[in-house]
Amino acid sequence: MTSRRAYRSDLSDARWALIEPVLSAWRAARAEAGLGLAAPVHDLREIVNAILYVNRTGIAWEYLPHDFPPGKTVYDYYARWEADGTTEAIHDLLRGRVREQAGRAPEPTAAIIGARVVKTSSNAPEATQGYDAGKRVKGRKQHIATDTLGLLLALVITAASVQDTNGGKDVADRLAAAHPAVTAGWVDGGCKTGFLEHAAAAGISFAVVPKEPAQKGFAPLPRRWAVERTFGWLVLHRRLVRDYETLPERSATMIHWAMIDNMNRRLTGESTQTWRDDPAQTGEPSLI
Repeated sequence: MTSRRAYRSDLSDARWALIEPVLSAWRAARAEAGLGLAAPVHDLREIVNAILYVNRTGIAWEYLPHDFPPGKTVYDYYARWEADGTTEAIHDLLRGRVREQAGRAPEPTAAIIGARVVKTSSNAPEATQGYDAGKRVKGRKQHIATDTLGLLLALVITAASVQDTNGGKDVADRLAAAHPAVTAGWVDGGCKTGFLEHAAAAGISFAVVPKEPAQKGFAPLPRRWAVERTFGWLVLHRRLVRDYETLPERSATMIHWAMIDNMNRRLTGESTQTWRDDPAQTGEPSLI
């Protein structure tokens, strides 16, 4: 545990205990393989705290406060854990535990697919962007599948110009491969017959949940509201309000970390920590 003052995004002891075994096993495996030239310098908990700080506040890596490990070091861990599947392993472990806590089986049998368009920053390559004529936004599109609790099951990031039907096909393929128990689901009216036939061939029967004829603006729809709530959870993390990542796979990893943050808070029953430390501990005068 670090001796510095805590940031609101820091892991509590209980939240760290949920993911520590995965990261300790990762470090031990690297040491056994002889991939380290010297003893580890940085505490893995502080690396995770720094990633969550970037995720929640939206700052650039190089602007991490000085009491964290260097920004380039933190980003290196972030990229390595993405590449070797460690981040996704943590995410999937927590998802299973959240489902069990809610009285569900670890693996879902139904899914909901949705998509949203996010503006990109100037460092995103032009080839990874597109223009969504309906939303009138240039950027990338996040196609996701969730369970009925809103927990992430599959994710595909495309240019915003990609139609929901085509992006949905890729999501359905990933969903079928990773979660073979899923046999049913729901989508909105943006997914056409081609998607429904493609998903059926993959073993998943989706039903379309249309808007009410007189509906204007957003309104929660039966079954589909859970995926919209997931998008709401994501934008609580300022790094996800706009897509700042150069590579789409880095964007997907940032989404996984947002869901990791959401799920381990849910498992421990914690909310965001308060800034208000005891004045006696900080040396500041009390205003009481």
